[in-house]
Amino acid sequence: MDRRTPVTPSSSSRYHRRRSSGSRDERYRSDVHTEAVQAALAKHKERKMAVPMPSKRRSLVVQTSMDAYTPPGTSSSREGSISMEHWISRAIHGTSSTTTTSSTASSSSSSTRSGGNGAASGRLADVLAQHVHISAQHHLRHHHHHHRRHKTGKDRTDSDWLCFLSAGVPVSSRVSAKIQQLVNTLKRPKRPPLREFFVDDFEELLEVQQPDPNLPKAEGAQMVALQGEQLGVVTNWPPSLEAALQRWGTISPKAPCLSTMDTNGKPLYVLTYGKLWSRSVKVAFNLLHKLGTKQEPLVRPGDRVALVFPNNDPAAFMTAFYGCLLAEVVPVPIEVPLTRKDAGSQQIGFLLGSCGVTVALTSDVCHKGLPKSPTGEIPQFKGWPKVLWFVTESKHLSKPPRDWFPHIKDANQDTAYIEYKTCKDGSVLGVAVTRVSMLTHCQALTQTCSYSEAETVVNVLDFKKDVGLWHASVMNMMHVVSIPYALMKVNPLSWIQKVCQYKAKVACVKSRDMHWALVAHRDQRDVNLSSLRMLLVADGSNPWSISSCDAFLNVFQTKGLKPEVICPCASSPEALTVAVRRPLEDGSSPPGRGVLSMQGLSLGVIRVDSEEKLSVLTLQDVGSVMPGATMCTVKPEGVPQLCKTDEIGELCVCTVATGTSYYGLAGMTKNTFEVFPVSTSGSPITEFPFTRTGLLGFIGPAGLIFVAGKMDGLMVVGGRRHNADDIVATALAVEPMKFVYRGRIAVFSITVLHDERIVVVAEQRPDSTEEDSFQWMSRVLQAIDGIHQVGVYCLALVPSNTLPKTPLGGIHLSETKQLFLEGALHPCNVLMCPHTCVTNLPKPRQKQPEIGPASVMVGNLVSGKRIAQASGRDLGQIEDNDQARKFLFLSEVLQWRAQTTPDHILFTLLNSRGTISSSLTCMQLHKRAEKIAALLAERGHLQDGDHVALVYPPGIDLVVAFYGCLYAGCVPITVRPPHPQNISTTLPTVKMIVEVSRSVCVMTTQLICKLLRSKEASAVVDVRTWPPVLDTDDLPKKKPPLLHKPSNPDMLAYLDFSVSTTGMLAGVQMSHTATSAFCRSIKLQGELYPSREVAICLDPYCGLGFVLWCLCSVYSGHRSILIPPSELELNPSLWLSAVSQQKVRDTFCSYSVMELCTKGLGLQTDALKSRGLDLSRVRTCVVVAEERPRIALTQSFSKLFKDLGLHPRAVSTSFGCRVNLAVCLQGTSGPDPTTVFVDMRALRHDRVRLVERGSPHSLPLMESGKILPGVRIIIANPETKGPMGESHLGEIWVHSGHNSSGYFTVYGDEALQSDHFSSRLSFGDTQTVWARTGYLGFLRRTELTDASGERHDALYVVGALEEAMELRGMRYHPIDIETSVIRTHKSITECAVFTWTNLLVVVVELDGSEQEALDLVPLVTNVVLEEHYLIVGVVVVVDIGVIPINSRGEKQRMHLRDGFLADQLDPIYVAYNM
Repeated sequence: MDRRTPVTPSSSSRYHRRRSSGSRDERYRSDVHTEAVQAALAKHKERKMAVPMPSKRRSLVVQTSMDAYTPPGTSSSREGSISMEHWISRAIHGTSSTTTTSSTASSSSSSTRSGGNGAASGRLADVLAQHVHISAQHHLRHHHHHHRRHKTGKDRTDSDWLCFLSAGVPVSSRVSAKIQQLVNTLKRPKRPPLREFFVDDFEELLEVQQPDPNLPKAEGAQMVALQGEQLGVVTNWPPSLEAALQRWGTISPKAPCLSTMDTNGKPLYVLTYGKLWSRSVKVAFNLLHKLGTKQEPLVRPGDRVALVFPNNDPAAFMTAFYGCLLAEVVPVPIEVPLTRKDAGSQQIGFLLGSCGVTVALTSDVCHKGLPKSPTGEIPQFKGWPKVLWFVTESKHLSKPPRDWFPHIKDANQDTAYIEYKTCKDGSVLGVAVTRVSMLTHCQALTQTCSYSEAETVVNVLDFKKDVGLWHASVMNMMHVVSIPYALMKVNPLSWIQKVCQYKAKVACVKSRDMHWALVAHRDQRDVNLSSLRMLLVADGSNPWSISSCDAFLNVFQTKGLKPEVICPCASSPEALTVAVRRPLEDGSSPPGRGVLSMQGLSLGVIRVDSEEKLSVLTLQDVGSVMPGATMCTVKPEGVPQLCKTDEIGELCVCTVATGTSYYGLAGMTKNTFEVFPVSTSGSPITEFPFTRTGLLGFIGPAGLIFVAGKMDGLMVVGGRRHNADDIVATALAVEPMKFVYRGRIAVFSITVLHDERIVVVAEQRPDSTEEDSFQWMSRVLQAIDGIHQVGVYCLALVPSNTLPKTPLGGIHLSETKQLFLEGALHPCNVLMCPHTCVTNLPKPRQKQPEIGPASVMVGNLVSGKRIAQASGRDLGQIEDNDQARKFLFLSEVLQWRAQTTPDHILFTLLNSRGTISSSLTCMQLHKRAEKIAALLAERGHLQDGDHVALVYPPGIDLVVAFYGCLYAGCVPITVRPPHPQNISTTLPTVKMIVEVSRSVCVMTTQLICKLLRSKEASAVVDVRTWPPVLDTDDLPKKKPPLLHKPSNPDMLAYLDFSVSTTGMLAGVQMSHTATSAFCRSIKLQGELYPSREVAICLDPYCGLGFVLWCLCSVYSGHRSILIPPSELELNPSLWLSAVSQQKVRDTFCSYSVMELCTKGLGLQTDALKSRGLDLSRVRTCVVVAEERPRIALTQSFSKLFKDLGLHPRAVSTSFGCRVNLAVCLQGTSGPDPTTVFVDMRALRHDRVRLVERGSPHSLPLMESGKILPGVRIIIANPETKGPMGESHLGEIWVHSGHNSSGYFTVYGDEALQSDHFSSRLSFGDTQTVWARTGYLGFLRRTELTDASGERHDALYVVGALEEAMELRGMRYHPIDIETSVIRTHKSITECAVFTWTNLLVVVVELDGSEQEALDLVPLVTNVVLEEHYLIVGVVVVVDIGVIPINSRGEKQRMHLRDGFLADQLDPIYVAYNM
């Protein structure tokens, strides 16, 4: 029982003693329920559900002592992840011994105990064996032809070689064991599968729950509306409340009306009826005559005014309230706004605005306490109208003239006051109560509670609204002793002491107050409660109040409390008092109890539970119908149809004594205050309107009313109703005394994927450890599952005292929900369970057999559609004066240019300041290349055809070395030099390319030569293992004897090595023929001539980037302005300034460069404009890429620089891949690139369905430039290799003179080589030899015409086949999921997804404080479910820059995956979704 809590110096010893014995909010306490929960948990224990514990970075775990949960022998293993397997199994099974039933756990624990990871490989092999054999073959099939998987990327990644299992799965750390644990847990049987479906839009069949025929249904007869007794009007009852006040104020002015207490419980002040009357009159006079001018009074009868009084000053409130009634002004009592942005204060402001409030009445003390501006004015609160503050203390008011009296009328239909009500969604409504309703309600209460004159009532409730206001009325000249909330906090027994002291007949409390008194009562000797004839329990309609009532009676019966005194009551802002149990006279029937089955309640039927004692709800009656009222229950949704006798419905009442409207909201008023219940025949049961109470319940035997919950707390999950309060009770019954801070817990539902999902948010005790919280979370899930048969979608724990509070200290539910949905809750622990909750996903897709060779193929039609094929211009047909055409080899073109135009500048290199650091003419290039050739012959002793690695920074030396190799007859391979700041990760890549390419020597600069021999480098790669390294900074003076001329144009010209997005290192061979054809194709497409200038800001190591940097100028003779992308990091405007200054018309860049400009120059466009930057001459700005065009980036780039003259149509992309380095490139002539919108859901089914822009699930795709001259394209089915129809998704196959001639690998895998480079169609044109690009896309004939006058065929690239993820039988492209995720929260800067054993893993980079990390988990899970119908298995939150990116700016998802599985990412948080 005893728990240690931090003692604040101010807390009195009594307060501390009370807290130490269990501060949990015991409103929900029920021993029976606690036992039920323990039993449900025990049941689960037999099933042993293993939940992997999330890993947290240590900085996130702010704990007193780390030892509390670092398992032995692992503290040194790695900062911050506390995720050892046996630790988990221990946490879950709740035992300290590590022997568990599952063999994997025990073997893991033994290896962890010994501190090493020795058994890891064996253990993982066991664990993965059953899961991996499928993925293993896949692995081998795809990745066989690469030497090794490897990481590149700007100083971002680790390159620990992963040792591979024979199955091809890396054996790594605890991460995969954890994932395995998750996979095993997910194999547990789910809820029974559902049968029926509803069609969402076109073919996404989301399952919709159909009722199980065996579940209980309502079988009773239709209920009959129940009438209360007659309201017997006693002759001397006053005709209105103002008349009552006048009567008592004049007849017995000395009679006490209200006694108030200070925070020590000492009587502060007694307000007599005389004083209340005279002061109210004074307030009324001043309101009507002293505000504004005589001609233009500020307040007139019927106007609304706000009452802003603190909770410890009932006297001032009462004076103001009755003052308003006397002035016939309508009071709107609200809470004191504490700060300018109080939770919910904005909504209150909205209510005041809609009521037209211009004056706020307040007390002196309160007025002084309001926040002030420096000038001393009270600032306008957020969302509030402008109000005049009016202090109601007598000393500030003028005396009314002798002859002035308020006009006292009989109660009529005018509005008396407006009570505010906060709805489920946080909006605030004003319930208007008329004067006659107010009077009738007081009469009904007087009759029900048998009030007599001058009785003493102790009131603990809020006196400004609801029960606390109604029972403290002046109708019966009663004496109210008001106990402020602040006093209750210090001394929870104060109300009992006052009952004894004043011998009070009546006390108005909530179950919370009874509970607090129970906890503290042991300090009291002389308690005597025999004077009480009625203990009114205001929240008696909450089913969980019954336990407080029972426990209270149990303890205080010995102190004179009579059992029949306890009177639960049910009320609501709309219907006022719905029912109250009367204080029993002797001999009448005892109160009713119902023990109901929760399963029945969730289906809306009443079933007395007999056998299953676990999930039951015990209800107590709240008395019978109020005098003068009629009550019935109607179905909660739809037409207000009467319920059956054994059905739960919403209680409705028909009486004068209810609210009459929501102020100013006619529509909502009609639905709530003017309801006409209908019988099964459809006819209304009376002609009088009923009011909906907002309470769910039924009318039981003997006309007793039972309330089972509130409409506001109702959550309908999978067609079954659950009440938030019930779930709170279950959660609190799990280790009740231990974990949740002061019982502060919020339960609400959010809508995800067409159903409500339950979210539980709790504050955890400040001293709880990670293990405590995780254990509590897993047990809560099991308890709620066991008792309510419903899954919790998300369970979040926040630090104590951080949830938004209501004015009386409860949790502000709608604000909490809002924070949760905005990702601003900042939880310290989160557990998501989408796998167990989401049962309405679409069916996994069954693949249909595609059109095979047997189908009818006529001409160029396949199954009725034009075959998807297209080609660029025919190279043979084009007549141009291309002099370079007559040479077979680039080396010959260079020699020819050196002779004919020796001084024509071919290359200019810019430095970061934008000045020319060096340039090359045709002659200079020729001469320097000759010297390189001499160096190779002399020092390198190289043979024809030897391979030479060129390790140069981007620049002119690289160009020179390349042509030097051609002159010497060697085969060059360009390699990115190692990064000096990050040698350990970048040098192995260099070494690997040198090895795989079989380079016999390395050429480089002096600087890099030194770097390779440095101490740091030798720590990574032994110097002695390098082939000879030649430094080309000092070249020999002499020429080579003879320049080499290849014997055959099909011989190898150079090797192109690149790391694909899947992390594969692949080298392709480029022959002399292909190289020349490539250059010619680009020359024609870009109209490049010696007079042109082209700016190139690309990495010059592979693909089109290399060809543009080194080859095209020599072939076409134009001048290339070379801008190394790395220089942009120092000067982001370098590229665009160069384009502007050099008046360039054509420029090429990469996505990384474009992103750098967009992010780096976004706010500087005006400054650049003033410096004269002008982009209006640019006609083509091409992004060189090997992926789907990034339309969002190109569009934002175009928009951003439009002001600088950039024409949007100038920006386009190219497309290339390993088998053909450039398939498409936007030329100068021809139509602009087109954009289409396709349905993302159809795309998953490998179908293309064009939709309108802005339609749901639409995805914009931009054409990847125009097909190059000499290139033919066809779309083929990747599985059957048959041709596809137009606008069908398939693999892009290409036939062209500049296809590469094959992979260059250590072990030639013939099958793969021929499959990728020389495939044939399975039917149709089976002769042409095609290369498979490995990319999915489609062709679409547009309305535009191309240069040749034909209709233009546009190629749309969708994504790489090997990147695509097969999930639930559908094909997903990572970029689509990533785009959704990045949109979901402002702090997510980048995202990458991959799969591991059929689990979707989402990695997000967080730009913000680590406290925000856990906010992202629910948001990421929600958005992927909503937009992609996928359940995220693991969410990993990492720092900025962790997701590796290659030089083209493409994400290296497989490296990321390897890094994650090898535990190298140092994540901030890893969440394993259940």
